[in-house]
Amino acid sequence: MTAELSGVGGLDPDGAGGVHPALSRRRGLGQTSARSLLLTLLGEFVLPRAEPVWTQVLIDVLAGLGVEPKSARQALARTAAEGLVTSDRAGRRVRWRLTDAGSRLLSDGAARIYGFGGPAREWDGRWLVLLVSVPETRRRLRHRLRTRLAWAGLGSPAPGVWLSPDPGKEAQVADVVADLDLDAVTSSFIGPFGTIGEQAEVVRQAWDLDGVEHEYEEFLAEFADADPRTPADVLSHQVLLVHAWRRFPFLDPELPRELLPEHWAGTRAAIRFTELHARWAGAAGAHWTSLVTRSE
Repeated sequence: MTAELSGVGGLDPDGAGGVHPALSRRRGLGQTSARSLLLTLLGEFVLPRAEPVWTQVLIDVLAGLGVEPKSARQALARTAAEGLVTSDRAGRRVRWRLTDAGSRLLSDGAARIYGFGGPAREWDGRWLVLLVSVPETRRRLRHRLRTRLAWAGLGSPAPGVWLSPDPGKEAQVADVVADLDLDAVTSSFIGPFGTIGEQAEVVRQAWDLDGVEHEYEEFLAEFADADPRTPADVLSHQVLLVHAWRRFPFLDPELPRELLPEHWAGTRAAIRFTELHARWAGAAGAHWTSLVTRSE
């Protein structure tokens, strides 16, 4: 997932011409981005309240993020087709609620998002190393394996080799291997780095930490001066904040501090996310409640 936000700046007090650059970049979003923003909105406001919401509320909030009504409706239809939301009618109006599958997906995502970026754990110096042999011809399987192992925080310094400085992930990795029916071609090892080679070089080959740090710096710049003044703007900024942050659990393997560059930007970004999310949560939640209540 790539960064979709750029620019810095606050909001004009009276709202005239005071659109935050993060919001202005939302004009002309495609369906994929509209759906991604919709999922963020559902996870942030619909999931915790477990109440149905009218179509127009979702369309109005997405409009504040630059999503055209047609794209918003397409995103809703696509999300429903995937079994994440379901609808019911009351006359000509339609309201939406999360399905069990949708609630599970968003709950898992919320746990990952809000549990991410805490203090670096203590490291005992041991590595989990995974050797997996998947033929080049089975590209779809290789892609699924790569996606799921990367989501688990593993890196690949060479073809067929995956590693993590967290041996505790072996059970999770074993589930991935079993689910993809790769048990017969996979082996795992746990132990400290040997005397041959440089540990820092292996880390450099396995993870693009420079790229991840650049993303963190962009996040910090994006929200450096964010200062929403109206309830609607606070809600929009809260959605954008979570939407921008949600990609980092996939990008950042959360390596122990011994393996990170000095002055790692991820630490500052996590503090900023936590501060802003807490600062805006009350007003954003209150405005969401008022929108839902007025729509009844």
